Amino acid sequence: MAYDLAIIGGGPAGYNAAERAASGGLKTVLFEKNAIGGVCLNEGCIPTKTLLYSAKILDNIKSASKYGILTDTNPGFDFQKIMSRKDKVVKKLTSGVAMKLKAYGVHFVEGVATVQGDKDGMINISCNDELYSVKFLLLCTGSETVIPPIKGLADTEYWTSKEALELKELPKSLAIIGGGVIGMEFASFFNSMGVKVTVIEMLPEILGAMDKETSAMLRADYTKKGIRFLLGTKVSEVATGKVFIEKDGKQETVETEKILVSVGRRAVTTNLGLENLHVELQKGGVKVNEYMQTSHPGVYACGDITGFSLLAHTAIREGEVAVNHILGIEDKMNYDSVPGVVYTNPELAGAGKTEEELKASGTDYHVLKLPMAYSGRFVAENELGNGLCKLITDNEEHIIGCHLYGNPASELILSMSMAIDRKLTVEELKKQIFPHPTVSEIIRESFFV
Repeated sequence: MAYDLAIIGGGPAGYNAAERAASGGLKTVLFEKNAIGGVCLNEGCIPTKTLLYSAKILDNIKSASKYGILTDTNPGFDFQKIMSRKDKVVKKLTSGVAMKLKAYGVHFVEGVATVQGDKDGMINISCNDELYSVKFLLLCTGSETVIPPIKGLADTEYWTSKEALELKELPKSLAIIGGGVIGMEFASFFNSMGVKVTVIEMLPEILGAMDKETSAMLRADYTKKGIRFLLGTKVSEVATGKVFIEKDGKQETVETEKILVSVGRRAVTTNLGLENLHVELQKGGVKVNEYMQTSHPGVYACGDITGFSLLAHTAIREGEVAVNHILGIEDKMNYDSVPGVVYTNPELAGAGKTEEELKASGTDYHVLKLPMAYSGRFVAENELGNGLCKLITDNEEHIIGCHLYGNPASELILSMSMAIDRKLTVEELKKQIFPHPTVSEIIRESFFV
């Protein structure tokens, strides 16, 4: 069977690229070995945010008296209903993706696809004992959970994010190994559900490469909520009900009912047959250029497989760039303003450069920042809460970074991501009219610091 384009991987990069390609006139086949929608729709973005929204509603009800709202009883929850609602949301969205692919005329094949090689300008792929010949190949195989070589882990029952999303009942206590975005979102959810949570992180601060000031604020708020943070701490060994840790030469044992391993993800590049096309790899994934093209001119790679920006929204944009290049449409990838969000309660979001990144490179910069409490809407909706709006500019006052802590940071960050991408200056943005009263006004107020 002959096609213009084959896509291996049905996650956000793959299924969005398939729709774009088919709408552009390319005869397209999409291979997915598991469920359509990939990790994002089935085991990541969507199910976790569904659970976090239930937790947020519970948090809001618990704090209702601060807003003059009285409840007759202490708020409770039906954990089985929370989990079943998560499954319902996932099913609805994955079904929607399947319907769109069908509507666009994309041929979907469920199975393991393997690259056999290329001949006479065509790339050959096998799947389910069928051979497919295509002009172009787009690799969107995503990533998998990293399992660290911790002593005793192989002999101990533990969760990854996948198992944590399949729970039937809540544990009394949970130790999370890794304080990155995934670890903190699960910490937030289980904390709201009344689970005793301990977060163990090797680095001196949570959330990896995100802005340290806002990360510390998030950690401080969750410490008040009861989460125990062990920073700069190494896990030396695990056993059933125990995590053995080391810090500053001292050893300690963390007693816990369950263990969640969340130390990161890595690109899936093996067992694909890439060696048959001599596709060049680099540390962390497949090497690509600004058009998402690999060392083989007919092969493209998008999403987590590149090992660069392991975010669904980045993957979607990369897929668009790849398809546009195949179609001859001028386009190229730009990573300068990719927004990142932590969907805790409160939320944290950032785009562009961080102070830590600029200091490390010796780059001059300036910071404009204000507490979120300078926004009337924020004060009205966040009783006794606070947050931060931090803008970073270069010497010409171009916005090169923005970091927000406080709800709804996830919805506010796009405007600053666009400003960074378009290299707008503070003076240009001062002339924009922000709606009043909105939390977004804190961005404009920060321009006048």
